Amino acid sequence: MRKLSDLLEKLEYECVMGTTDIHVDAVIYDSRKVMENSLFICITGAKSDGHDFAEDVVEKGAKVLVVEKDIVLSKEAQEKGVTVIKVADTRYAMAFISAAWFDHPARQMKIIGITGTKGKSTTSYFVKSILEHAGHKVGLIGTIEVIIGGKSSHVVNTTPESYLLQEYFRQMADVGCDTVVMEVSSQGLKLHRTQGFIFDIGIFTNIQPDHIGPDEHADFEEYMACKSLLFRQCKIGIVNRDDEHWETVTKEHTCELETYGFREGADLRAQNVQLIKKPGELGVVFDVTGLMNFTTEVTTPGRFSVYNALAAIAICRHFDVEIEKIKEAFMEVKVKGRIEMVKVSDEFTLMIDYAHNAMSLESLLSTLKEYEPERLVCLFGCGGNRSKYRRYEMGEVSGRLADLTIITSDNPRFEKPQDIIEDIKIGIGKTDGTYVEICDRKEAIAYAIDHGRPGDIIVLAGKGHEDYQEIEGIKYPMDERDIIRDILKEREWKETMQTS
Repeated sequence: MRKLSDLLEKLEYECVMGTTDIHVDAVIYDSRKVMENSLFICITGAKSDGHDFAEDVVEKGAKVLVVEKDIVLSKEAQEKGVTVIKVADTRYAMAFISAAWFDHPARQMKIIGITGTKGKSTTSYFVKSILEHAGHKVGLIGTIEVIIGGKSSHVVNTTPESYLLQEYFRQMADVGCDTVVMEVSSQGLKLHRTQGFIFDIGIFTNIQPDHIGPDEHADFEEYMACKSLLFRQCKIGIVNRDDEHWETVTKEHTCELETYGFREGADLRAQNVQLIKKPGELGVVFDVTGLMNFTTEVTTPGRFSVYNALAAIAICRHFDVEIEKIKEAFMEVKVKGRIEMVKVSDEFTLMIDYAHNAMSLESLLSTLKEYEPERLVCLFGCGGNRSKYRRYEMGEVSGRLADLTIITSDNPRFEKPQDIIEDIKIGIGKTDGTYVEICDRKEAIAYAIDHGRPGDIIVLAGKGHEDYQEIEGIKYPMDERDIIRDILKEREWKETMQTS
């Protein structure tokens, strides 16, 4: 139970009906979950508007309505003694109301926010690993999962709605977390999900045209503007100086600013990068210079791994983490579905990655080509009920960069998998790339493993951390790690049968 006036303390508002001198038993923004004596926040969404349910939620027992539009209640609803609070933006208000409802848990912990087109997930796991090696208890909120006290749960949005975010913060504080590292999406910033608290550290990894569309951002300029909001909501901002848009993103910053990158002028720099290739593994070694000076190895490949590691080092410097702890953490950290090495042979390298558009696939394959594999093999499919242009583009990228492309199924949704494959083939047909098509994803993965040659690098792209396949509106369990394990067991059984 909370007093309404306390929940509204940090907001500008108008009490257009009733009184703020009352208590509420719940804060709710989904009309289906309204209960007696609750506060209901009317959110204007893409498909529905909470204001349209004002009369219904009062009938269900809501005692407070928070609105951004004028509403008209019936005489019967008004007689129930409902209080109506009007604000400029109900999403913005929800963030502050939620923070107050959960008693401002962010104040009990250090909050680290990471934004950017690529690298958010890997950087967040790097940071978590380093800080835990240094003795901190760290909660994580990201695209892959939410981790609270060692327990993991799935997520719907990279950055949860503000109420759920504050609920996670509360749970983390209650189990003794002293730090939270979280991915901050442009949508999360645009929709005010990260209001109601201040980030101790905000990170910008990079930005490229992405998430442009009717339900996301109108154009690249809006996308950048949303990313820039983080640097008006944090105490210390740390940005990738090598990104051509870093000055635009930080133009109106109100935080103390630091930079990292390869170029001169960055506060924390990477130099003398060397690629490392071991049986079934790829990595990179580099020197850290500037604000810190040491040499470290990362067990994920390429230049983008160096950027992710630099960002993590820049963050953890503010926690006074010992250099040896940083180096130990890098050797042990694994990120599910992000250049995730799966050891199946000493002769070739197999990995799983989330690359699911042309931009991310080109970045990944270009990086892997630097390791001069005997063959670069790329297995991927494309999602159904999505743009055909993505299929053409991914087919063209793989045909141009991979020595062999294995075209298969991803999440076909309500389309026929073979129809999607035919679209991918249009793209790959623009190149002289070699390909095979195997519609069943398990069979395709088995083919990749069975035909692996010494020195090959094989990438299973597109699914990454996902542990399902969506077909006709149903999500069926399908984890590529389990598939690989099953394939290896089957091969072992067949070999036993042949030698007996």
